[in-house]
Amino acid sequence: MERKIKSERERKRTRRAFRIRKNIEGTQERPRLAVFRSNKHMYAQIIDDLSGRTLVSASTLTPDVKTQLAGLKKGEEAERVGRKVAEMAKAAGITAVVFDRSGYPYHGRVEALAKGAREGGLQF
Repeated sequence: MERKIKSERERKRTRRAFRIRKNIEGTQERPRLAVFRSNKHMYAQIIDDLSGRTLVSASTLTPDVKTQLAGLKKGEEAERVGRKVAEMAKAAGITAVVFDRSGYPYHGRVEALAKGAREGGLQF
């Protein structure tokens, strides 16, 4: 049974994501920073594609991030998630990543998350 995607917009984003993923691969030395954006939340995870493991993950639902988000706009929340994932990556010994925007335009919350990760010390 084939999975039906609800909207044309989501279908196009999924196609863009597959096109991007053909050229991006996370390795042990330079893992992939993947972003998922829902209407309410932002999720980021650093993935080693060769071993198929998620090394670090953070989102607006992570308990220590969630406590800092009261009264912030979505873009500011995304920037905090970026800083948190960078902090966790540095603790795990990761300094450089490949950015995977998952078919989303590099604008708004996706750009804010990338900015926060850069400020946190990750190199793209």
